[in-house]
Amino acid sequence: MEFLEFEGKTTEEAIESACAHFQVPSEELEIEIVSVGSPGIFGLGGRKARIRAALPKEPEDDLLSLAREILEQVLAKMQEPATVTANQEEDRINLLIATEDAGLLIGKQGQTLDALQYLVTKMLAKQTRGKVRVAIDVEAYRARHNEALALLAQKYGEKVRRSGKSVTLNPMNPYDRRIVHMALQGDKDLKTISRGEGLYKKVVISPAKKKESRGDAAGPA
Repeated sequence: MEFLEFEGKTTEEAIESACAHFQVPSEELEIEIVSVGSPGIFGLGGRKARIRAALPKEPEDDLLSLAREILEQVLAKMQEPATVTANQEEDRINLLIATEDAGLLIGKQGQTLDALQYLVTKMLAKQTRGKVRVAIDVEAYRARHNEALALLAQKYGEKVRRSGKSVTLNPMNPYDRRIVHMALQGDKDLKTISRGEGLYKKVVISPAKKKESRGDAAGPA
């Protein structure tokens, strides 16, 4: 839990400030009283009341159940029969979908799956009032996709190394761009940058150093 400090003329006023900040009643907060404060003498020398407050962290099992329930409700509204399983890996919730029509949920280049993941993440964060990371996969699509993308990055990286010329890949979402950057980050002969605006940007693979021409290599006459 992340505690924040609040002040007020009285303890009750400090608690009210905490409730207003977290937008929940005091019963839903973990509260520690740091100082009850004092009014002082004739209004002089008074001290404010101070408390520390935080939203209790939701138990892991409850969070997984809620994430799975949200995804199941979304799929039901899409009229897509599916089974959802959930597990947690460090600070990320993984939701795995088993369905007969995986292609429908994946969409073109995984765009439907990305949209579904974004929607569930936002809905879960709103209900828990906290930051959460959610990864949704259908029939191990992301694992296969990531492997294919890494191989593609290495293929074009080899092409750039041989030709000495930059190669620009098709626009990608942030997740896919990260896969490309990571696939080539250990290659000292290459560098990668993202170009463009908005969510979908292009990755440019370039030589780390420009090749010298014959005249440059020979030096001055």
